[in-house]
Amino acid sequence: MDAADLRIFESVARNGSMNRAALELHTVQSNVTARVRLLEEELGAPLFHRHHRGVELTAAGRRLLPFSRQMARLLDDARSAVKDDGVPRGPLILGTLETTAALRMPTVLASFALAYPQVELVVRTGTTASLIDDVLQYRLDGAFVAGPVHHEDLSTEAIFREEMVLVTARHIRSIAELAQSGNVKTIVFRLGCSYRTRLDIVLARHGMQASTPLEFGSLAPCSVAWRRA
Repeated sequence: MDAADLRIFESVARNGSMNRAALELHTVQSNVTARVRLLEEELGAPLFHRHHRGVELTAAGRRLLPFSRQMARLLDDARSAVKDDGVPRGPLILGTLETTAALRMPTVLASFALAYPQVELVVRTGTTASLIDDVLQYRLDGAFVAGPVHHEDLSTEAIFREEMVLVTARHIRSIAELAQSGNVKTIVFRLGCSYRTRLDIVLARHGMQASTPLEFGSLAPCSVAWRRA
């Protein structure tokens, strides 16, 4: 197994097809198919399920995929290190919470783009959980998420601190009054949102369990509760 084998494997996994991988790699399908079979024989496990629509990763293939992406990134880093003349260049893929992207990032990103025009900057939004997973799977170079984050494979640094505010109906003056008001319904982002998790913890501490929440998929109040009429 070498870097070329892993590159072919990763391309097939990402494209879901031997043929599409061959087109991407500028080779013929028979070469891709043969290299994948040789890799499977060497590893002693099938990496793909073959079907008429293409291929899907087996359990063994899913376990191998993060290593193939890590190898590709290491090779890119090695090439960049050799060519490094002190000027940042090349792709930089960052993740961020949507609220952070909208409220804090525009000025920073504009300044960065002006300062480092040779960097190919890409910004993707998501929840804290999904962004952390994308960093671990090498789909992102880094991400702005809600902390704390504890993982042995990640390095973290606090950039800013936020004060969370619970917004309710005007006549609700405290969380104790909210607890006494009866059924509570929340407006939140989808599962994986760290603010949603924190809201659930706060409600639970005060003996409340929100009914089915209203989920927003874009920028909206992430942690809002009100008394149902």
